[in-house]
Amino acid sequence: MSSFTISAAMLMISRPWFIMFLLCSGPLKAQLGTTPNIKHIVVGRCFNYITLVNPSLRLDCEEIWRQFEEAVVRQSSCNVTVEDYNHMFYAMAQTWPCDRFLFWSKTRTLMHIYTAVVPHYWTLEDTLVGYMFNDLIWCGQEEDSGFDFSSCPEWSACRNHPVYSLWRQASQNFAEMACGNITVLLNGSIVNAFSRKSMFGSVELESLNTCRVDYVNIKVVTNLDGPFIESCSEGSIVDLIQILQSRGFRWTCTDNEETLMILQCIKNPKQASCQTCANSLSQIKSLTLT
Repeated sequence: MSSFTISAAMLMISRPWFIMFLLCSGPLKAQLGTTPNIKHIVVGRCFNYITLVNPSLRLDCEEIWRQFEEAVVRQSSCNVTVEDYNHMFYAMAQTWPCDRFLFWSKTRTLMHIYTAVVPHYWTLEDTLVGYMFNDLIWCGQEEDSGFDFSSCPEWSACRNHPVYSLWRQASQNFAEMACGNITVLLNGSIVNAFSRKSMFGSVELESLNTCRVDYVNIKVVTNLDGPFIESCSEGSIVDLIQILQSRGFRWTCTDNEETLMILQCIKNPKQASCQTCANSLSQIKSLTLT
């Protein structure tokens, strides 16, 4: 099967403003309690999504919020199950095109940059539920009818955490819908790049359907300066491949795909390993100016 490649020239002209935003923006600060103004944020994102991102969707944003609120409020912070969100997910049903599914684990920053210049891919964050709830925190109060804006437990504090339960169900739905050739982006600079405790390893991988998925294309990428810990032939990636084989999936695995390395070089051009890339980009820049 042919691999999807992107030339350095395309990287220079594809959405440069968005790349710079992603490279320069810092991590969001965690809130102690429910994200302030959460209703305005969630409903506003929903209207933005169905108006500008995917106008073909005909959904009721206010009804989605009502179902979300019903699932969370009047319950303790550790007592919201995936089943509590069933009505909300039913109200925001969405289908996705085949051959575009991208799964990732411990590669979030690079994943966002990658999908910015390769819009072919769809991640969970590109779905309506991902778009609406990304980077938000929420929990209810058993004694009260509203959200707790002062304190919410960490994900690890309980299995039925309201945020974890929503993302678990969203991840399961996303994986169950996956079809055609799918891609998995993993970090080769850490131990256990593939972990059975991660959302990909514990939920998404288990939810993939061999009858719907043609190939699982694994892309392992390391930091430019290392450490170079895992690869397609070493570490937990080998365990992932064995699991795929045992379940009957066809697969490919690529170490440090050129496109992914170029994207890292854009952020860190002075790295020694980026010299060849830098020379190529300089030549392209000089050609565009002549």
